Amino acid sequence: MKNKSAVEWLVKEFDLTSQSPIIKNVVEQAEEIFKQQIMDAFYEGMNCQNFDPNKGRAKIYYNETFKNKMI
Repeated sequence: MKNKSAVEWLVKEFDLTSQSPIIKNVVEQAEEIFKQQIMDAFYEGMNCQNFDPNKGRAKIYYNETFKNKMI
């Protein structure tokens, strides 16, 4: 089971799935910011700054934990 992000919760709470392209764009930007924050935290938590320059393991973690399209 995938974890629910704060962005997903907000989209559901305010029923933002059927809104204008502007709202969809903002939601997509929020999803990308959240993704980057999770990947950065994972990367720093693993203390592998010199090991994984492309943050590949962090991206795998994010995808396995949170990846599911809301809109």
